[in-house]
Amino acid sequence: MSVPGADAAGRGDPATIAGFQRAIEAAYLARDRRRGLAGTFVWFTEEVGELARALKKGERENLREEFGDVLAWLCSLASLAGVDLADAASVYARGCPACHASPCGCPFPTTPVGPFPPPA
Repeated sequence: MSVPGADAAGRGDPATIAGFQRAIEAAYLARDRRRGLAGTFVWFTEEVGELARALKKGERENLREEFGDVLAWLCSLASLAGVDLADAASVYARGCPACHASPCGCPFPTTPVGPFPPPA
């Protein structure tokens, strides 16, 4: 059976959302299943925390790694939950899912988190 975004060996093209999800599955899905959804979510939130710290400190050299880690763990969570991330992302393909405009025309809410410095 052919899987969208995967080659014959089941590896994905990391240049696409579907392909990246397949590549993460090929590398980690067996381990992620043993860890379970709750355990994998804990790891995901740890990586989000590391990304937040890198953003807050303006650690430009660390951002690439932290964004990659968050993306990889998000893929793991989606796979464990049976969610195709390419399908989930398609909701945004034609603009904002709430106001249907691109760029989004929704009111801009304030955030409870202080501003992050621009990356150095």
